[in-house]
Amino acid sequence: MTRLKAFQRLVLQYADVADALVIYIEEAHPSDGWVSSDAPYQILKHRSLEERLSAARLMAREAPGVAIVADSMENSCNSAYGAYFDRLYIVQDGKVVYQGGRGPEGYRISELRHWLDQYRTRLRDAVIRV
Repeated sequence: MTRLKAFQRLVLQYADVADALVIYIEEAHPSDGWVSSDAPYQILKHRSLEERLSAARLMAREAPGVAIVADSMENSCNSAYGAYFDRLYIVQDGKVVYQGGRGPEGYRISELRHWLDQYRTRLRDAVIRV
């Protein structure tokens, strides 16, 4: 949840150049599995889509203004993007143009911020030249 708050700040800061979406995947630290000692919520391993959606709604309450959807029970988004546990991507025109490292160690909002700063500068420079 701490990372979600930081991501929320980034979303608001760069809303002029990027749309953001969080895809809630399977719970990394379910309370009936590999429990995290600092987990703010006790979430069981999802056994149905409704359970996963319920957990995604908890996230949405923690970060108003951030669009949050849930992965399928087949974990198709997680499989396609190799997100487990968490990962940052930028997709532009249907193509991945930025792929962050796998979380938790490789999850670096500072890298994403740097990419977005450079992108914003390129957009501004292109408008000035026109």
